[in-house]
Amino acid sequence: MTKPVHFERHLRDLASVSSWAVLAVAIGVASPALAQTVAPVQAQTETESAKTADADSNAEILVTGSRVARDGFQAPTPVMVLTQEQILNSSPSNNIADFVNQMPALAGSTRPANSRLNLSSGQAGINALNLRNLGETRTLVLLDGRRSVGSTITGLVDVNTIPQQLVKSVEVVTGGASAAYGSDAVAGAVNFVLDKKYKGFKVSVDSGITDKGDGGNYSMSVAGGFAFGSDDRGHILLSGEVAHRDGIFKVDRDWNATGYVRIQNPAYDATTNSGVPQFLIRKQVGAANSTPGGLITASAGGPANRLRGLYFGQNGAVQQYQYGALTFPSPTGATAPSLTQGGDWRVNDSGRRIGLDPEDDRHGVYGRASYEVANGIELFAEGAYNKQHVFFNAGPNLATGVSLSATGCGTAATAAAAPLTCNAYLYNTLGRAQLAGITSVTIASTAADLPFRAVDNKREVQRYALGAEGTGEVFGKNATWEIYGQYGRAKLREQLRNVMNITRMNNATAAVFAPAGNTGGYAPGSIQCLINVDASTTNNDPGCVPLNRLGIGVANPAAFSYVLGNPYRDEVVEQYNAAFNLSVTPFRTWAGDVSVAMGAEYRKEKISGFVPAEFQPLSVLDASGRPATTNRWSVGNYLPTNGSYNVKEAYLETVVPLGLGIEFNGAARATRYSTAGYVTTWKAGATWQPIEDIRFRVTRSRDIRAPNLNELFAAGSANSDSVRNPAFTNNGANGPATYSYSATVTGNLNLRPEKSDSWNAGVVVAPRFLPGFNLSVDYFRIDVKDAISTFGAQDIINLCFQGQQQFCDAYSADPARSSPGQPYLLFRSQPFNAASQLVRGVDIDGSYRLPLDKLFGDSEGAITLRGTATRYIDNLFNSGVPSTVVLNSVGVNGGQASTPKWIYRGSLTYDTPDFSITGVGRGVSSGKYVGNGIECQTGCPVSTTQFPTYDVNHVSGLFYADLNLTAKIDMGGADAQLFLNVTNVFDRWPLLVPETGLAANSTYSDLLGRAFRVGIRMEMR
Repeated sequence: MTKPVHFERHLRDLASVSSWAVLAVAIGVASPALAQTVAPVQAQTETESAKTADADSNAEILVTGSRVARDGFQAPTPVMVLTQEQILNSSPSNNIADFVNQMPALAGSTRPANSRLNLSSGQAGINALNLRNLGETRTLVLLDGRRSVGSTITGLVDVNTIPQQLVKSVEVVTGGASAAYGSDAVAGAVNFVLDKKYKGFKVSVDSGITDKGDGGNYSMSVAGGFAFGSDDRGHILLSGEVAHRDGIFKVDRDWNATGYVRIQNPAYDATTNSGVPQFLIRKQVGAANSTPGGLITASAGGPANRLRGLYFGQNGAVQQYQYGALTFPSPTGATAPSLTQGGDWRVNDSGRRIGLDPEDDRHGVYGRASYEVANGIELFAEGAYNKQHVFFNAGPNLATGVSLSATGCGTAATAAAAPLTCNAYLYNTLGRAQLAGITSVTIASTAADLPFRAVDNKREVQRYALGAEGTGEVFGKNATWEIYGQYGRAKLREQLRNVMNITRMNNATAAVFAPAGNTGGYAPGSIQCLINVDASTTNNDPGCVPLNRLGIGVANPAAFSYVLGNPYRDEVVEQYNAAFNLSVTPFRTWAGDVSVAMGAEYRKEKISGFVPAEFQPLSVLDASGRPATTNRWSVGNYLPTNGSYNVKEAYLETVVPLGLGIEFNGAARATRYSTAGYVTTWKAGATWQPIEDIRFRVTRSRDIRAPNLNELFAAGSANSDSVRNPAFTNNGANGPATYSYSATVTGNLNLRPEKSDSWNAGVVVAPRFLPGFNLSVDYFRIDVKDAISTFGAQDIINLCFQGQQQFCDAYSADPARSSPGQPYLLFRSQPFNAASQLVRGVDIDGSYRLPLDKLFGDSEGAITLRGTATRYIDNLFNSGVPSTVVLNSVGVNGGQASTPKWIYRGSLTYDTPDFSITGVGRGVSSGKYVGNGIECQTGCPVSTTQFPTYDVNHVSGLFYADLNLTAKIDMGGADAQLFLNVTNVFDRWPLLVPETGLAANSTYSDLLGRAFRVGIRMEMR
């Protein structure tokens, strides 16, 4: 049942919009051309594409956000149009996604810079769009109004697969659009519109580099189109592109060498000294729990942790780690220190040995052929093939808690006399005297000798379509229609390089001196793997090569191929799609024409996966005989995903003029999923234009996101543990009884579509007294219910206790392994429809173009001011887990999924027929490091997990300036332009966060620093 609409609350929310509108006008905020405005309110910035469309009476009428196609109609849902001219003149790179991601509404999108460390998800290196910070899966990406096959198992469409040279415009619908386009358009839709009637030939070549001399890149693209046949009824369109990035395989930027880190306050004690902050933000802080050649964090035998703090340098040289004055935990405590300020804080270099930018090679081709077989009827066929290879340094092979046996080392006079309980490398490096009384040593290492881990992903994405489209006269009015079938296929190889095999690493680490008469037949006193020289022959592994992990430059490279591997999984994602769309004007009322759009669609999504057995988790039985899985690899441990579902949809949309400048737009879509059943989406909106200078718009919609292939069909791994059941208590105990369980981690075929209720309300202004000026202010509210989230066993049983049946259905007792009064439980740990998220905010867009001939007579130039900003009010995520506090993440800049209060981009362009220069300013406002953190210096409340105390809980904002220059040059009969782009002109640092590793928020930051790109564009028509 639809919840009642609280108009009073929304009116209060909207009351504040006017203040932002006044502010926007006052500071001259401007934005990309507002295609959603109608003449004169809809007057667009006069770009070449706009001129062409005006000149061509047969130009395609396309209104993204609506299926109705009719002259003069503007949907009430806000649509921001980014024209080809804007993209070419101010794109920061050779990838259109990098320009789109600068728009504030899309600023939280996945890019290579922030997806590179998704080691096991297959997302590394992609460009996936994320509207409103609601997640990439809630943004629908379209190509000419049609879906594309996903480039990941979660269905994310990689913008890299768009034929970029042919993009005429990018249209961003910043409101729910499921009634028009179906599932996933919860936050909105982004439609890439191709110039399907392009005639001519064009080529673009460019190359770039950072001012540090790294990050080299280049791209080349060509496109051509020509007519053929009788009266030029046929048309051929072709394009191809190649792009390459060198990659940056270490972080040697100055901003990552300050040691700006959060460290726990040693003076804090929850009982005796809770008035001081629990966490301190400091510089020159480094990890004190590991070193490149290994650090002893604990030792057993003799005085407790007598060897703690010894670390191993070049060629195994033994050194004493110097802990700084501020170290936590204390070096003399039971727990090893994790962080230290001062001293040897720079010895751990793991944060500098990770990649900054992936190596990326892309190749793509696109072709389209069409023929007008009769007046108003055109057949078409199109195909696209894209191939991408992404390689990235994912950092060192970190290892903590590595235990080396030392029993007998301190009493062995010679190596030959050392027992099998004495690690040979430990004996040789520390010596007999150091190891006297020691029974074991625990080390942690960032493994300087081992090759770095790497992400090595390959994707091949294909898309083919056949169809017909046309125009005609129905009911005496123009009508448009299309019918098509489409097939998409993504072949994915997700691979990791140089990943530790856990069992083999343990075997190679346990190196001993071979005793005389050993079962492996090795020379006495030689260093061998313990498993090959102990009394047992059943555990022998002839391939095992001992590995010295105590020092830098000491490891035998022959061991690398034994202890490291390259796990991968192959997947094929397929999409079958067929659709019919019709837009007609069946009748007219006293207020004007009534238009109707209708259509139907069938879609099938399928995934087929394969993982070699040696790369899957190992199925085992635990000590109690319960099934479980254990990881073979330090990361990866892939499982194949297999499954499919289909969708049948039909929709109806109408536009009804009501007079007095009011126009109603309504739509409804009925959808049946083979897995999730029937669901309805709808939209109701209106526009009101009381005078030519101003137009108001409002939209209310119900939107959905259906569960994706991974959420439905993820293969299962097993684990076992114990869980506390609040429904039962132990005899005489105050707390819940504890029961053993086994759990299988899988997808969930019972998932339902997420539901979202969206409000959009705004105003568009284009005053006649100020020609060339446009301003829009829009309020948005998106409330997602039944959001899909994953839960563990304890959360499942707690939510069942609260009466939620879907969680009760996720576990049962196993009669075969239960005892009286002590049931043994079986869990399915899987995603559920139990979370929710609310996002609210205001978009401000504006533009002003001033032809200079209005000021200086016959001057040919013009000045254009553009800008866009988003002010977030709320971003509230409720995981559905009991006792979890719901916090507003707006104004939090600390995490990669942060939501700054303000995100903005503005530009100023001066252009003439022969030259243009554009300056761009972009950035985010300052905010908190932790949303629930309490900042205090003295008199602090008791710090808790949900409300920790900090001495500083502030992260600065950022501002970047870019410069783009374009000059027309003479190249015979071709129109040619030479262009130069400089990003981050002032080489500003990224948004720093106090964390080890990469100390920057990579979602909103420029990690590379100042960069240059130069190129040439040439076109012949």
